[in-house]
Amino acid sequence: MYIGKRYPFWGVVKWSKRYIYIFFLIDITPILLYKIFDWHWLIIPWQPIALIGIAVSFYLGFKNNSSYDRLWEGRKIWGGIVNASRTFTIMSRDFITNEFAKEKIPEEELRQIHKTLVHRHVAWLKALTYQLRVLKPWEHDGSENVELRKLGDVHHEDNHFEKIKPYLSSSDYEYIMTKGNKASHLLSLQSKALLGLKLRGLIEDFRHMELAKMLGEFYSLQGKSERIKNFPFPRQYATVNYIFVWIFLILLPFGMLNIFSNTAHLHSSWSVIPFTMLVSWVFILMEMIGDYSENPFEGLYNDVPITSMSRGIEIDIRQMLDETDLPEPIKPVWNDTILL
Repeated sequence: MYIGKRYPFWGVVKWSKRYIYIFFLIDITPILLYKIFDWHWLIIPWQPIALIGIAVSFYLGFKNNSSYDRLWEGRKIWGGIVNASRTFTIMSRDFITNEFAKEKIPEEELRQIHKTLVHRHVAWLKALTYQLRVLKPWEHDGSENVELRKLGDVHHEDNHFEKIKPYLSSSDYEYIMTKGNKASHLLSLQSKALLGLKLRGLIEDFRHMELAKMLGEFYSLQGKSERIKNFPFPRQYATVNYIFVWIFLILLPFGMLNIFSNTAHLHSSWSVIPFTMLVSWVFILMEMIGDYSENPFEGLYNDVPITSMSRGIEIDIRQMLDETDLPEPIKPVWNDTILL
């Protein structure tokens, strides 16, 4: 997530520079053919191209709105994870007591139970984050994107799951490492632990039911995240939009040539190049913004910063247990402008 006031202009230019080079080649070709070989038949009436441009604009608007909905839904899901994590922590801390215990246990053992549950929840947060960072075929894998992920340590590697080992017992860690969906099975372990505490009388029925509801909420939030991650923006819409945009951009210089060649100035037809490149740049930027907003968990500059949010939740809920050996917040990368 970019956290500056606005993207710098030259940063946007750099982001789209590959297309700028392509536009220059596309736009200079018809004007050179028109000027050098006097090929007047290259001129296309502007009206049909304008109609295509209007259609493309509507389609771009639809795609960008849909992409923004996916991005904002991802942010709301993780906002829900923040709130639910805090609620689960205070419930675990305050509901698990000796009040209804069949055999009372020392306060130190109670605190250890609270710590085990909260640390297992931190492990769930980290496991879910790692699973959401697994790159899908439809996500962006260019060299700059790979570099950014590695710089922010959000690129997926199987050994990332070793980082959750300090938060789990050896038996819990060995158990979840045999499973595919590790985050899901960590919630399953939480449920088993709560049931064991209920049978010992450390949680009475109503409190156990409320804690179980929180686990259900975590399953729901995880499922929503996985739905966005594993189901791409429908490829038929993304593909058709991309094709339509490029049809328009290729035809654009021929229509612009018609406009500028009719003016009285001798060299005015050369103006087709900068003006056409400007219009093409505007359209391709809208296409790129929609394209990069479709996948809010792939670990790039326009995404939901789930790694940072996960760390923030960890610090917050562990402080509720008065722990002091806490990790530092995630720092932004690339000149402190991008939070991942």
